[in-house]
Parts: sequence; C-alpha cells; structure tokens
Amino acid sequence: MLFVGLAVVLSLVVSAAVALYVAYPHRGEKMPVVPWLGDAMGRAVEAAPVLEDDERDLQRLR
Repeated sequence: MLFVGLAVVLSLVVSAAVALYVAYPHRGEKMPVVPWLGDAMGRAVEAAPVLEDDERDLQRLR
C-alpha cells in the first residue's frame, strides 16, 4: 500500500512540474512565485541532448 501511495505522489509531482514548465518557461515567461525554479527548468532543458532534423532523418534510414 505504501508503494502505491508513493508512486501516486511521485506521478503527481512530475506532472505538476511538466504543467508548470509548459505554462511558463516554455513560453518564455517568468514563473510568478518561484522564478528560480523556472530558470532551473530552462537550464535543464537546454542541457538535454536533442536530435536535429538531419540526425533524425539518418535514424529513419537505418
């Protein structure tokens, strides 16, 4: 029962973080209450590896 409760809480935290990111930093706006969290999310997204269009096309050929 404890595992299920922790899993539900973890999924709620992750979904709230995604919703906050989409609502503010993704659109280029500052988060009203915790601007440092929006800055941290923006830095994390910029640091994540991304496939460019030409790399994606090469992956399709394989």
